Amino acid sequence: MKRQIIDTIAAYETIVIHRHVRPDPDAYGSQLGLKELILANYPDKKVYAVGQHDTSLSFLAEPDQIADAVYENALVIVTDTANTERIDDQRYTKGKMVVKIDHHPNDDQYGDLLWVDTTASSCSEMIYELFETGKETLDWRLSDASARLLFAGIVGDTGRFQFPSTTVKTFKVAAELITYHFDRNQIFDGMYEMEQKLLTLQGYIYQNFIMDEHGAAYVKLTKELLADFNVVPSEASLLVGCLGSVKGICAWVIFIEEEDQIRVRLRSKGPIINTLAKEFNGGGHPLASGATAYSWQEAELVAARLQEICQSYHS
Repeated sequence: MKRQIIDTIAAYETIVIHRHVRPDPDAYGSQLGLKELILANYPDKKVYAVGQHDTSLSFLAEPDQIADAVYENALVIVTDTANTERIDDQRYTKGKMVVKIDHHPNDDQYGDLLWVDTTASSCSEMIYELFETGKETLDWRLSDASARLLFAGIVGDTGRFQFPSTTVKTFKVAAELITYHFDRNQIFDGMYEMEQKLLTLQGYIYQNFIMDEHGAAYVKLTKELLADFNVVPSEASLLVGCLGSVKGICAWVIFIEEEDQIRVRLRSKGPIINTLAKEFNGGGHPLASGATAYSWQEAELVAARLQEICQSYHS
């Protein structure tokens, strides 16, 4: 499949790369890292990375703004996106061909070519694998710009190599990437430095989360609360992993209220929770998922189901 994707890339003059809404470092890393990889080997191609920009990721790069006409006879590649509803910029259907590259469970098998590897730590790791195949077959090269973005994506989706998705292959890829010329400290600062208002909100989470005897935990961040801390929902989402440092915690959910819905951020240290996410308009990885609730009553159902899952996990 990797060689098929490489041959397809070689065949198109114009390539538009998409990723998921509400991007994280792996979304930017895989999407923009692939863009830089293609340009390094096909400098005459027109390659664009699109989607709404998240200013918290400006330290990595910024996406392109393109007209509808660019999609005519273009190859569209979607990275790090499990289902079509989460593709940022629904113009992805306007291209001539769609390629899906992803590491989430393949519940939505969209695209003309699909390469899905749920054993990969990140989609950025998969893009590096694509480079390796290109290097073996077509003498592809990897630019410093691409290596920087792919490294950031891997670091982001592995939680600095702490998550169970991190494998021996992940460390080998990271070891290769750091031989290229880029500032790792700048990446780490961009990913992990926080404004004081976020640290204050994190303190609130630590003081107010609720955890039962089976290690199921949750905390509610209402619109009013976020306004009090001068924090927007996208910023609050950066704190989803903070409860992982709590001793005895098994799985947790952070509810983040937006104008018309409540974002459900689920994380786990053992129990599979993406099945729970699917029950509430979401999905994701077995230990890191997202969903949506449309009332606080529905959010309470999510918390109750999480308690059942943790209880069953310990029984």
